[in-house]
Amino acid sequence: MKFKLSILVVLVLLSCGGEDYVPKPKAYLRLDYPKATYKTQELPNIPVVFEVSSLVNELKIKTMASSTKSYGINLEYKPLKATLFLTYKAINGSEKNLEDFLNDAQKLTLEHTKKADEIPVYPFENKKRKVYGMLSEVKGNAASPAQFYVTDSVNHFLTGSLYFHAKPNYDSILPAANFLQKDIKHIMETIEWQ
Repeated sequence: MKFKLSILVVLVLLSCGGEDYVPKPKAYLRLDYPKATYKTQELPNIPVVFEVSSLVNELKIKTMASSTKSYGINLEYKPLKATLFLTYKAINGSEKNLEDFLNDAQKLTLEHTKKADEIPVYPFENKKRKVYGMLSEVKGNAASPAQFYVTDSVNHFLTGSLYFHAKPNYDSILPAANFLQKDIKHIMETIEWQ
């Protein structure tokens, strides 16, 4: 019995080795996204053209019920498990339509204030192409981390909202959201009304 106890004590002492335990330093997940290339995307029956990223795997278009000509356009980023939902609406030269569409777009962004920590907005203007709008970055655990709208103020109105196919967790989706915001900005910068 003493022999077994002696062997056990020796083994315990030898296993302690003398090396100090050092915890691993904190690290961040490194995500490498491919460099985006863009191509002009024409949309049948919709009087708007813009450049779309090569990372868009699928584009779906559907007619929407509305008081004016309206279409839903979904840009699917399957590897990132995200969809950019676009809605095109014809203003038809009506100030009331423009006002209603602007109110709807801003109301959608304001609905995220319940979960958002902050919502910085970035105005956008391209006088040459007659494209005016706003990009809203929704920071926090909101359902949509980015939303935008653009218009020519007379005939065309386009809104967009980015959604991920996952429960909102701002820290987890932040790298992908930042990456896709570049695509949103590119869409805004390349829009041409037809």
